[in-house]
Amino acid sequence: MGGEAVARAFADIRAALAVLNAEVDGCGSEPFSAADPLAGLAEGSLDILAGAAAVEAGVAGLKARAAMKYAGTAHALAPPGMPVQAQEMAVAAEIGCVLAIGPRAASAFLAVSHALTSTLPLTLAALQAGTISWQHARGMADEAATLDAAGAAALEAHFLDPDTPRPAGAATIGEMPAYRFRHKARTWRERHHPESLEKRHTKAVADRRVEYSPDQDGMAWLSAYLPAHQAMAGWNRLNALARGMQGPHEARTLTQLRADHFASAILTSGTSTSSGDGAETGTDLTPSSRIRAQVLVTVPVLALMGVTDEPAMLDGYGPIPASMARDLNPSLDNEADHLLAWHHGGTTGISNLGEPCPKHHKLRHTTGWTPTPATKNQPPDWTSPTGRHYKSEHQDWEPPHWPQPVLSAMPAHLKPRERRNGQEHQPKPYPPMPAEPGGHADYLYIPRSPGEESLHRFLYGGS
Repeated sequence: MGGEAVARAFADIRAALAVLNAEVDGCGSEPFSAADPLAGLAEGSLDILAGAAAVEAGVAGLKARAAMKYAGTAHALAPPGMPVQAQEMAVAAEIGCVLAIGPRAASAFLAVSHALTSTLPLTLAALQAGTISWQHARGMADEAATLDAAGAAALEAHFLDPDTPRPAGAATIGEMPAYRFRHKARTWRERHHPESLEKRHTKAVADRRVEYSPDQDGMAWLSAYLPAHQAMAGWNRLNALARGMQGPHEARTLTQLRADHFASAILTSGTSTSSGDGAETGTDLTPSSRIRAQVLVTVPVLALMGVTDEPAMLDGYGPIPASMARDLNPSLDNEADHLLAWHHGGTTGISNLGEPCPKHHKLRHTTGWTPTPATKNQPPDWTSPTGRHYKSEHQDWEPPHWPQPVLSAMPAHLKPRERRNGQEHQPKPYPPMPAEPGGHADYLYIPRSPGEESLHRFLYGGS
């Protein structure tokens, strides 16, 4: 009966797929909207996409469970004395053949499947329910791989336990792109790992390397695994050199210029670069003796002063050691954008300016995507041309770690939140900031706060 039940289930799935394909083709028994068939078909297609994504996630969870069930039975049926490594290779080969994937991909799939079925029950349940995708589940498994059982459970609970407090209206991990969830999960892992980031970074530097991978059409990839600040400094250096070459007589794109500068830097002495047709431009590409990163870094004040080793946040990457952050120069590559356009009466001030990246800035002004204005409690969201509302990501900021001597020196009403008698107490708010003459809310005079005064006296003495 088992085989027959499986066959019937997949026959039903194929029949359902035939129905859905007919609906996509507009050949269903009735249109999505009799009043406006074209708009109805567009809306219905999005509904089918959303439903297919949920089913696809459920199928991915089923595949993970089936793969691990097969692996368990295969190990049980293996001949006595067969080495474990050989058993694992055999299982990976079988799975690879069934799924038509290579051995490395099969091994990676089995590793994630093992994590989901053995140590990440909330992630597996969310995957089977269709609330997260396989990419989200794989990201969770990757970040939990180097944590012990307690750490993996805490990581999973932070993002998937319904009892974990989170901002009202915040997007769930399944509602954000998987790569953004990976960033958030990595940030949490870096901050809560039992071993300090400084120590782990020192060990990881030993694994720095350059890798080569062939690609189609006579092309190949050359990638480097480097300390984050070196990699970002190199990327920003390439951007600066490429943008400096742009002009009315330069036919190459910014992407092509970056690639040409990179090739010239590693293949020549760095004194010239070749244009797309092979001509030498004579541009001096000799690197400076010390190329410094041009990035945005958020550093807890005590870590910046060397009092603590709390990780800093490197924009576009994530947590980095405080010692690395103290060596960087901050800079922004975002673009100021008037939420209410200037020619429609919008002002140039913090209440009417956003900082989108160039891609999202272009998205807003060249398509029907529109940002939803922020409120006191919610960041700006997005509305698509179809009218669907998409929640924005909430930053996972955590309060800084305050050494006990600093806490003791601070006034009671300025101390961070703490739990007393099982309840969390909120400190008194700072007094309102006085406005500059003219009273415009966008321009504020910000004196040194009482907390800053206390911290300054503790660290340096005097006034």
